[in-house]
Amino acid sequence: MKIRLNKETEVNKLVEIWYEGSLIAHNFIDRDYWKSQQKEMEEKYLPISENYVISNNNDIVGFVSMVDNYLAALFLDIKHQGEGYGKELLNFIKRRRKNIQLKVYKKNNKAVNFYLENGFVIKKESLDEQTAEEEFLMGWEKD
Repeated sequence: MKIRLNKETEVNKLVEIWYEGSLIAHNFIDRDYWKSQQKEMEEKYLPISENYVISNNNDIVGFVSMVDNYLAALFLDIKHQGEGYGKELLNFIKRRRKNIQLKVYKKNNKAVNFYLENGFVIKKESLDEQTAEEEFLMGWEKD
């Protein structure tokens, strides 16, 4: 298991992991919304982020994207969820930050619980204007 900065040539793989993961984790949002966001993910969000990939035998199994202290994305290949890669990525980022904030959809119970179990607290509840779904602003601070 290895974590490193992503290479530009890997952006398509990250978009693929993000898209497949989004369809499953956010099945309460229309599939067309996620499809419509793929280009923006590729051309806008990933380029402005600090992206780290986690690989196993040179296969990328997931990634985390940071914008300063904001965790913009943490996604795993759907075949590798529940194998500890997400926790590895999160701990990797926690070692490099004093505090982290993120937003997560309230209905995404698996992710909400994952972050709560890993020391995050719910700071605020709001409505995501693009999807009209409730979301939590969560935060973590180094002890």
